[in-house]
Amino acid sequence: MQPEEQKIERCGQVHVHRDIVQKVQTLLPPDEQLYDLAELFKVFGDSTRVKILYALFESEMCVCDMAQLLGLSQSAVSHQLRTLKNSKLVKFRREGKTVFYSLDDEHVRSIIGQGMEHLRE
Repeated sequence: MQPEEQKIERCGQVHVHRDIVQKVQTLLPPDEQLYDLAELFKVFGDSTRVKILYALFESEMCVCDMAQLLGLSQSAVSHQLRTLKNSKLVKFRREGKTVFYSLDDEHVRSIIGQGMEHLRE
């Protein structure tokens, strides 16, 4: 690292821009909503869950297919799917005895797509 890069970013002087602080303060969502947003992003912090989400980004799948694809047990996949369902990131439908999973909605598809696009830049 260059000495310049090691510097801690700080204001050159202590001066609070009250107008900016007040404006942003009025725009901040309630703490409860920010907590829920943080919890949602925590779900993306597990590589197995991200693999499942990406697989579902590509195609609707059943637990057996996901287990085969990811080299995991069906119970391990089911456990992760439960977390993803509770976070409203995946949904399911039954077809006879088979349960198919897919991304919950276009918002989730957009998050996955934009994340991959960001990495490719």
